[in-house]
Amino acid sequence: MSLLDNINVRDLGNLELLAKQVVEGFIIGLHKSPFHGFSVEFAEHRLYNQGESTKNIDWKVYARTDKMFVKRFEEETNLRCQIVIDASSSMYFPEVSKNSTDYINKLRFSALSAAALMNLLKKQRDAFGLSIFDKSVNIHTRCKSSTSHYRLLLSYLDQLIAHPERNKTTSAAEALHQIAESIHKRSMVVIFSDMFEQTDEVDKLFAALQHLKHNKHEVVLFHTVDQSKEIDFDFENRPYLFIDIETGEQVRLQSNQVKDYYVEQMTKFKEQLRIKCLQYKIDFIEADINAGFKPILQSYLVKRTKMGV
Repeated sequence: MSLLDNINVRDLGNLELLAKQVVEGFIIGLHKSPFHGFSVEFAEHRLYNQGESTKNIDWKVYARTDKMFVKRFEEETNLRCQIVIDASSSMYFPEVSKNSTDYINKLRFSALSAAALMNLLKKQRDAFGLSIFDKSVNIHTRCKSSTSHYRLLLSYLDQLIAHPERNKTTSAAEALHQIAESIHKRSMVVIFSDMFEQTDEVDKLFAALQHLKHNKHEVVLFHTVDQSKEIDFDFENRPYLFIDIETGEQVRLQSNQVKDYYVEQMTKFKEQLRIKCLQYKIDFIEADINAGFKPILQSYLVKRTKMGV
């Protein structure tokens, strides 16, 4: 089983290495799939052509390989991508530890997906930025493509993983409005969120998504959930104490008492979200944390290809 499957992700101590492995595994898989036609060209080196200037030859590579490669330089990035992560407490579901059999939760899945996307963007000489929000926008960086910028953003993701907080509510609508105002050049905006807002805030949330589209950004929403627990309510029929991670509110009940009603309400919510995204021409992608990282990278490549960059 490859690193594209979550079961092998047991230590997020080196996010950079994990992201690199996820991307390399994905690229190898591309050549064995119907997506092999996608352009995944990494403008780093090309073979030296006899007669051209030697000033851009990478002599370190020559020393290792005994072949002459020229460093490639591109004056402009092809794409700007702003990666947005919802860091409210609901994203830390399921609560996990290194000893847990379920090591991936929604926040960790989002962080590693973001790191892998940034690795892929960096390879393609595209620029990327990072925004992290809960009640407000806590981190917001501009898009750059340098290695130092990549490592800075990885450090923000590391901090996010290392310091989970309960009772941290979200105001996704307000944060997305703020982010829409902060991105001044047309960009691809990639959002990782469970989109779990209070019922009376849903219309505001859709208005914020519309704001991003109004500013001419291409938006991809990865609806990040634990499908089996949060959507299908797949619990054994026995008493449970359910605790709201954001508010601390507790309710004790037998799972089958509410399962049908819960599944019906969640299905309605997801369908409402999907229809609104379709209406606003936002790409709505199911991101089940138990389904691995391949759907994330594949959806990004499809979107990038449609944008013609």
